[in-house]
Order: sequence, then structure tokens, then C-alpha cells
Amino acid sequence: MRIVVTERAETSADSDPSLAAEAETRRAADSSERAYNTIRKLLVEFKLKPGERINEVQLSRSLGVSRTPIREALNRLASEGFVSLTPNRGFFVRSLSTEGLLDLYEFRSIIECAAFKLMCERADDSEIDRLRSYWEAIVDAYPDQPPDVILAEDEGFHLLIAELSGNPELVGQLSSINARIRFIRRIQIEHPSHDKAQITSHSAIVDAAVRRDAENGMKLLREHIEMTVSATQQALKDALLKVFAPGNGADLKRRRRARDA
Repeated sequence: MRIVVTERAETSADSDPSLAAEAETRRAADSSERAYNTIRKLLVEFKLKPGERINEVQLSRSLGVSRTPIREALNRLASEGFVSLTPNRGFFVRSLSTEGLLDLYEFRSIIECAAFKLMCERADDSEIDRLRSYWEAIVDAYPDQPPDVILAEDEGFHLLIAELSGNPELVGQLSSINARIRFIRRIQIEHPSHDKAQITSHSAIVDAAVRRDAENGMKLLREHIEMTVSATQQALKDALLKVFAPGNGADLKRRRRARDA
């Protein structure tokens, strides 16, 4: 009997341990990214209920990955404000509550108005032009972007104003507020109440910055944030109805059509 011996071709990773380690690192990063995207989708679609403790073991099994990428994804989502981490208890879905919401938006308004005033006083013309260029680069496509892109671009716009104030503490405080309201803002942006007039509002804020009109710019920012608060409250009410009383969703739509008729 003739025996044929087949040799396995040696790959680069087999012959070079550093390449093998690099390939393993890439696979781990891919698993973490896939876990992040999947869990985030579950959150924004309310497949994971607000206030619910997240079962890492169950997620690991359903996604077919180890606990490590699940934990990495959850830590990333916690830093973005979509989940919260309670020591010795684990990760929880952020609750849908208006408690403290008005206080946070009031604080946001104070910070952003102060940042705008300082920007007008301190930023040179090239720095002001950064704000104008940022907005002009995204304004045309802005209303048609997916909610996640709109959220990121909006945060970038307001953080740039804080950055141009020359005070890093304002940037840090605004970033902290953004993390605490991001999950709720993401819901509001996808809600029918999201007002495309915010585009005009952003453009007017940029015009005020170019003219270094601090008073008008601060007034526009306050109105812009107040408009967001009102829309967010309505979006939260509908989200709570959708999550905890799904059978009422169709009734809600009928009532709105009747009201708007």
C-alpha cells in the first residue's frame, strides 16, 4: 500500500510568532467591534429593556464570542453613556427617565453659552474659521444622515465651540454631560419630533461666531438647547410606551393622526 504524506503549508504566522500574535490581536479586536455593534443595536431598538441588568454570559453565548470582547464592548458603551456600571453588580441598561434631565440641560446651556462668549473673545480668525468649515462640510448631508451620524456630528459641533473657548475645563464638563444624555439624545434624534430646523439654528450660531456677536450667539444656543429639551421629553414618553406597553403603539399613532387632522 502506498502512503501519501501531505505536508501542511507553513503560513507566515506559523513561522513568525510576532505575526501570529498580530493576527490574534486583530481577531480579538474584530470580536470586540462585532460585540459592540450588536449590543448597541439591541439597546437602541429596546431589545434590552431600560434598567435591566445585562447578562454577559447570555450575550457571550448568543454572539458566539468569549466574555472578554463582551466586557470590552460594554465598557465602551458605558463610556458613551448607553449603559451604566455598578460595582459588584455589573452592567445595566440606562433607564429612560426625565429625572435630572432638565438640570443637565440647564447645566449644558450654561457651559455652552460661556464657551461661546469666550470663543468670541479669545479665538483668532483662523480658529473661528474652523467652526465655519466644520459646519459647511456637513450641513448639506446632515438631515439625511443616520441617527448615530447626526448625533456624532452635533456633539462635534458643540464640542468645537467649547474647544475654541480656550478653556479645557469647559470641554471636559461638556463631554461629561454628553455622555450622560447621549442615550436619550439618540432616542430623540430618531423620533418624529426631531426638528430639522436645528440645521438653521446651527447655521445662525456659526454666523454669530463669524461676526463675534456673543450676545446673539448665546441667545441662539439657549433657544437651541431649550428646543431639544422639549423634543426629548416627548421622545422619552413615547419610548417608555413602546417599551413597557407595546400593544399601545398602534393606538398612539391613531391618536396622533386624529389630533393632527
